[in-house]
Amino acid sequence: MLSQTVEYALRAMVCLAAFPDQRVSAGTLADQTCVPPDYLAKVLQLLSKADLIAGRRGVGGGYQIARDPKKIGVLEVIRAVGSMDRITSCPLGIEGHGKPMLCPLHHLVDKAIGAMIKVLDEHTLADIVEWTEDGAPLCQEGGKPTPVSLGLRK
Repeated sequence: MLSQTVEYALRAMVCLAAFPDQRVSAGTLADQTCVPPDYLAKVLQLLSKADLIAGRRGVGGGYQIARDPKKIGVLEVIRAVGSMDRITSCPLGIEGHGKPMLCPLHHLVDKAIGAMIKVLDEHTLADIVEWTEDGAPLCQEGGKPTPVSLGLRK
């Protein structure tokens, strides 16, 4: 249900949230999150435009989370690079079919989206970092877990 761009943005943000006081190079971030470097560059631009990260070029440069991970909601990241909205009109374009009179199928889908938005809005990047500290992988490449480490120390 989440786009690939949203998935990649969340991976990058969680990785940066794990090391909020350090800059991480785009290459290290791409390796750590299993995101293709060219795609990651586009995602990082969107996150920067939304003031969720700050980048610096040159020696000692890289990307850093712009705010305390406890104050960045998962839903905020999603909306910075994509969308997650309730259904307000018929996805098929049928006239007269919209809120409050969605068909049973679209009503159910809207209800599910609402529940997902609620859960995502209740959690921050800090929550995800906390959950990954027990050794859970951030992502898997070819079945091999990739923990959030960056070779850096907290």
